[in-house]
Amino acid sequence: MKKVFKILLVVLGILAIIVAFNYSRLNIISGYSAKNMSSSVFVAGRSVAFTDNTDNNFGPINIADDVVDQQKKTASASVFGLMERTAIYRKGLGSVLIDDEYDVTKKTSVPARTNIARMLPYPYGNMQPKDSIFSNIDYQKLQKAVEYAFAEENGEDIKKTRAVLVLYKDHLIAEKYADGLDKDSKLLGWSMTKSLLSTMYGVLQYQGKINVWDKAPVEAWANDERNAITIHNLLQMNSGLEWEEDYTKISDVTEMLFLAKDMTQPQAEKPLVGKPNETWYYSSGTSNLLSGILRKQFNSHQEYLDFPYRDFIDKIGMHSMLIEADMEGNYVGSSYGWANPRDWAKFGLLYLHKGNWNGTQIFDESWVDYVTKPTPTSEGRYGAHFWLNAGGFHPDVPKDMYSANGYQGQRVYIIPSKDLVVVRFGLAGGDYIDFNKFLSEICESVK
Repeated sequence: MKKVFKILLVVLGILAIIVAFNYSRLNIISGYSAKNMSSSVFVAGRSVAFTDNTDNNFGPINIADDVVDQQKKTASASVFGLMERTAIYRKGLGSVLIDDEYDVTKKTSVPARTNIARMLPYPYGNMQPKDSIFSNIDYQKLQKAVEYAFAEENGEDIKKTRAVLVLYKDHLIAEKYADGLDKDSKLLGWSMTKSLLSTMYGVLQYQGKINVWDKAPVEAWANDERNAITIHNLLQMNSGLEWEEDYTKISDVTEMLFLAKDMTQPQAEKPLVGKPNETWYYSSGTSNLLSGILRKQFNSHQEYLDFPYRDFIDKIGMHSMLIEADMEGNYVGSSYGWANPRDWAKFGLLYLHKGNWNGTQIFDESWVDYVTKPTPTSEGRYGAHFWLNAGGFHPDVPKDMYSANGYQGQRVYIIPSKDLVVVRFGLAGGDYIDFNKFLSEICESVK
């Protein structure tokens, strides 16, 4: 009798979940869990247990059960056996959610990488950072600001900060990690990847191979009103195209990230609901459309895969960086860039120095002015795939601050007037940590 009762409880539990989440949403829950597990284990090198206890330990994702096959390099997830989804790892391309039609035996192209040992202190080389002391820095105040990001409240770690780094005048002046992580831990930047994608356009613009003011080369738009949309409009998220960026339900963005074979297409298929250059709306679909447009600039898929590493990422020594691709081999420029915190800090430093990396110009100085020019109707919050403080969103932080932002509070802040780069990684965002307080106290520590 007790056994029957237990079975009945399980059945009722499953039915309750189906009613609560809607059966189709289980597809997204399983997909998120499988994809994140696969990337955490096979891209970042973390354990299944660590991933379950940290990265995937929030509702409703934590109702999914994961099974990892170390030999096949796969991760599968389901919710009480329902809606099983599988993600596979592909060397050089990271992990990807697959569907039943995906050919796992198909040979895929992989990006060529270079890893040249540079016998210089970090950030320009592979050696340890210089232990420098600046007389104009209040180190006690700086440490207090860093500790704030990790401090528990009422005995609970609600901020869930994983890493904080502060660079000043090319020197690492503060660095702290959560338990289980260190300087070599690869962390997912989520939408900070959008800023990497923007930089790829900056590099191509500098090389004279693209003009962001040209009309976006989307064949489906050739004979309708969408043909007025420029690459510039897309970079500023100001195309006027329809899109729903809502992660709490089945929406355009969740369908793209967890169901689409080719993530470059969903935004291209949308109609206009506003006017280009007059209708700012944050859209991950736009970023992946831009990834597809980027691919068209090269004669082969291999050239497209090689380009960001050869001309930008590996060139500044971000060797831990990996940008994952979708089933069709397109970089998921909206969301899936991984690197260790020190390499993410190098990205900020590249912008602090206006595209110059230790004497080598990666993109033109004017590109910084371009990405930090506020998008019309964004109220000074957004530029070309970078977030801005021009509108004073962080009131106690210099208005020249701009940043790469990602889900759950991933941040690379560039503050030119203070000669600072600040990096923060975590598993909780602005509802749990006061970024204005965090940044203002760091800025105040530099006299």
